[in-house]
Order: sequence, then C-alpha cells, then structure tokens
Amino acid sequence: PKPAPINVLQDLREDVIGGGEPELLPADEAFAFRARLEAPDRLIASWVVAKGYYLYRDKIHLRSKTPGVTLGEPQLPPAEQHDDPQFGSVAIYRGPVDVVYPIRGLSPQIESLEIEARYQGCADLGVCYPPITKTLRFTGAELAAPRGAAGGPAQGSQPTPKASAAAPAQPTPATEAAAPLSEQDRIGRMLADRSIWFNVLAFFGFGLLLSLTPCVFPMIPILSGIIVGQGRTTSTRQAFLLSLAYVLAMALTYTVVGVLAGLFGANIQAWFQNPWILTGFALLFVLLALSMFGFYELQMPSAIQSRLSLLSNRQEGGRLTSAAVMGFLSALIVGPCVTAPLIGALIYIGHTGDAVLGGLALFSLSLGMGAPLLLIGTSAGKLLPKAGPWMDAIKAFFGVLLLGVAIWLLARILPAAVTMLLWGVLAVVSGVYLGALTPPRPEGSRWQLFWKGLGVVVLLVGALEIIGAAADGDDPLQPLRGLLRGGAGGGAATAEAEGLPFQRIKGLRGLEDALAAARAQGRPVMLDFYADWCISCKELEKFTFSDPQVRAALQGVMLLQADVTANDAEDRALLKRFDIIGPPAILFFGPDGKERRAYRVVGYMPAAAFRDQVRKALSR
Repeated sequence: PKPAPINVLQDLREDVIGGGEPELLPADEAFAFRARLEAPDRLIASWVVAKGYYLYRDKIHLRSKTPGVTLGEPQLPPAEQHDDPQFGSVAIYRGPVDVVYPIRGLSPQIESLEIEARYQGCADLGVCYPPITKTLRFTGAELAAPRGAAGGPAQGSQPTPKASAAAPAQPTPATEAAAPLSEQDRIGRMLADRSIWFNVLAFFGFGLLLSLTPCVFPMIPILSGIIVGQGRTTSTRQAFLLSLAYVLAMALTYTVVGVLAGLFGANIQAWFQNPWILTGFALLFVLLALSMFGFYELQMPSAIQSRLSLLSNRQEGGRLTSAAVMGFLSALIVGPCVTAPLIGALIYIGHTGDAVLGGLALFSLSLGMGAPLLLIGTSAGKLLPKAGPWMDAIKAFFGVLLLGVAIWLLARILPAAVTMLLWGVLAVVSGVYLGALTPPRPEGSRWQLFWKGLGVVVLLVGALEIIGAAADGDDPLQPLRGLLRGGAGGGAATAEAEGLPFQRIKGLRGLEDALAAARAQGRPVMLDFYADWCISCKELEKFTFSDPQVRAALQGVMLLQADVTANDAEDRALLKRFDIIGPPAILFFGPDGKERRAYRVVGYMPAAAFRDQVRKALSR
C-alpha cells in the first residue's frame, strides 16, 4: 500500500498533474524502532528498515541512563557494504535488524530502567536523515518478569523521541489496526489516510461544531462592538469586510500557533494567559466600553480625556487593521481551547512534520469556528438602527457586553468570590441604567415600563450576586449556594456538588511517585490536567465531575490532578511526557501503571459520556 502522505503539495501535484518525485517517509516509518527485555540480563533492540532505506551499523549506540546499570558490547549481526555518497564505503543494514545488548548491574531494587538509543540512516535517493535519539523506559513490572525465549520476549516500553521526553509510543504496524484509538488519534490518522479536500471539509465541520463552545462566545460581543463602535450607520458591505478581517486574522493566528505547537510541542496560547496580559486586555475592553457609554467627558481632566478618546477612536473606527489586530489578540488571549480535532491535527504535525497539510486542516477548522462570527457581524451592519437614541442604546448594550468579556477574562486569575462581586456590580449598575430606581413618567410609553421591569430584575440578580460573594460563594449561576453550606441539610448537598477529591501532583517526579503508590495498592489512576485559565476545565469541574454517577464510577480510583496554570518548566515537561499541548486532558492508567491511551479525554465531555468513558477505560 502507498505510505501515508506527509506533503500536501506533492499529493496535490500527483493528483492533479500526475507523476512527480517519490516522497520521503517520516524517520519513524523509515526506521521503525522497538526494544524488549529477553531476560533480566539481556536487551534486544530491533529496527525494521523500510524498502529503499538503510541504517548505518557504526551509528547504532545504546547506553543506560539508570545509575548502576550499564550495557555491554553489542552483538551486531553481519552487515553489507555500501558505497555511500556521504561517508564512502560503509557497513549498513536493510530490512529487519536485531542487536543484542548484555545488561549489567540490574538488581531487584531498581524500580525502572532508562535506555538512550542513537542511530542514523539514509534513503537510496541520496537523502540522509539527521541522527535520531530516542529514550526507552522499562517499568518495575517489566524488569521483574521478562519472558524467556520459549515464551516469547516481553515487550518493554515503547521508544520515544527525545524531543518529547517520553511521548506515548505508537503501535507497531502489525498491531496498529487492531488497537483501539482515542478520538484525537483517529482524527490524526484521518489526515494521513483521506484526501486533502475531504480533510478540509471535515475540519470545517469540526470548526462549526466548536463555534458553539464557550471559547467562541466571548468573540461575539468583541466583533459586534467593533462594528457598533463606529458611531455611524454601517453598511452591510462594511460590516462584512470588518468581520472578514477579524475572522481571517483569528484563523491565521490559530493556524500559525497550532503549527508551531505541533512542531515544537509548546502551547503558545498558554504564554498569553499571564495575569499581566489578561489584566491589560481586560482594561482595553473596559476603555472601549466606557467610550461606548460616552463617559470620557464626565469629570475627567482634559489630558486623560484626550488620550482615552484617541485610544477609543483608534479601536472603534472600524478600520480593517483594527479588526484584524483584535482578531489576532482574541485568538491568543480570549479562546485558548483544547479540543480533540485540534489535538488530532497537532498529533499529525508532530509525528510527520507535515506542517502544510496540518496547517491547512487547522485553518479550515478556524474558518469553521469563525463562520458564525462572520454571519453575526455582517448581520449587524444590516440590522443596526439609524443614528439616533436607539443607536446610543445599542452602543450602551454592547458596552455592557464588553465589560462582561473583561470580567470573563479576569475570572481566570481572580478568586471566585471577587468574580461574583464584579458580576453583581455590573448587574446592579445595568439595572440602574435600565431605570430600575427611576420613577416612571406619567406620559411614558409601555416600553419604558418594560425596561424598568427588566431593570428591576437585573438589579435583584446583581444584589444576589453581591450577597453570594459576601457569603464566599463561587458559582455565579448559584449565588446563594455559599449560604447553604452552613445551613441544615446543606452540607450533604454541597459535598455532592463539590466535585472530585483530587490529589495535586507537580511534574514528572510527582506523577511517578503517585503511579508507584497506585501500583503498590493495585489501584487504577485518573490524571486530570487543569489550569485556572482553562474554561473547559471549569466546565468539567462544574458539570461533569460533580455528577453523582461519575463519582460512583470513579470509586476506588486514585484521582490525580496536575495544575499547569504556571506553565513552568516542570509543567511543560509533564505535558510533553504525554504529547499534550494543554488542558483539559484526562488520562487513565491501569493498576499496572500503564496508560490506557485509547480512552484519553481531550476537551469538555458531558457527564453521561464521561461516565461511560470511565467504565470502558477501567474495564481493561
């Protein structure tokens, strides 16, 4: 069968024009590498070299990275001589290759064995690959019970690229088809197996579905505010162009950030969740909202008023550049969501290095996410009223929405009670402006009474939020829940809704210690990657982890949580260990300490589906 494509331009040329040069396989397909323990004192390193490729004998080096353990002289099979354009006459291997290494110093007290493998090979086309370094890890269970030759060798931990620390192993070709795959892995394979145009359409459809998630909702008032903020009648064409500039800038940013994340394993969006950046962006929204309210001229020194007016005019002028800049910033700061389609594309990019096809998929995904924004923004130009009092009311409405976006951003870094207080203040002030405290005029219209009634409701909601904040509440949708904690019967209900009792871990060392403790107790493990700035993480806590059936399904499971809010070196190393770009991600481990990769959860999952996922993962 034809190997999976790694270059979309080459595929396109072959499909449309015909012919073309043969493309190179990824290094892991050209030189498929595995290792196994034949016995407690013997390791076998194996390569399957693809047809048309060869491996240098003198470039094969394995060494132990475990203190006290060394590898002896390898038993190399006979090699063939080859006239290499780079190194002259050299010894090479083609096809399957097995190299036996004696192991010295391995004792029962050693809990794990870490081996570093280095090798290099070339293609007959005359192209040589850079030296490849991989790390193998054998667990204590694998060291304690290697099988002899009669029973077949026990397979050790899969080799992993050094660049990703100890990324999860890929199945061998013989077992790959039979092994169950997680959703993101299936999507990643789809990119390799399907045509370009199918992938473009599929990822556009994924984007349309993702447009319904909370990560996209805050962009609606941002884009609408840009259009409304012009302060004059906007034509449908102008609104469309502004929306298009915003959406294209957002899509291009998502694409570039995603490609870089796939190639280098770093989530650039996580860097922009810094408290200073979030505070600055929230302040920008506050300034834009105040400009829509027309408050700059009220009791402000002329110097400050001039500066604020200048800033407001630059942003609200509706120019394409302003919309594009806001789309760029929104993609980086407002919506750092991790989803299965996104991770699938990043897995494909990371494993194949094909940034073109992966980037095309990400761009199509982003356009799907932005399609509703384009529709809403264009409609704004058609539906906005003519200049006058109604236009002022519309601007004030979007000013309130922009203040809501500012609070939504600050909620990632502020305590829950402070966030509730801000929501309460915003609601109270909005209620006052709607006329909640203003006596109705006798000659007023029925609309005046309607807005006054609505203002009273909003004012009461704001009051409840402020009371809930004073009672140390943490849920704006249930502001009085904090009061129930001290009441009769409230404790049981609150305990049930508080979520799962996670044990926090930090870095690889913390995870390894926790997994060792779970193995000793014979318990399965669930590992949750969390961050304060991750909206989907909080959705999981509120709607999924608090579900009684989910809690029942996780009885007896060791619950671990890695808080990667800081995104420091330890956090990044732990994320790379499992090829995870960012939270939320939930991993399951069996009592043997091995991950059930096929049952990973990436992004938000409702309680019922998550309960079924838990049962499947822990039944193996």
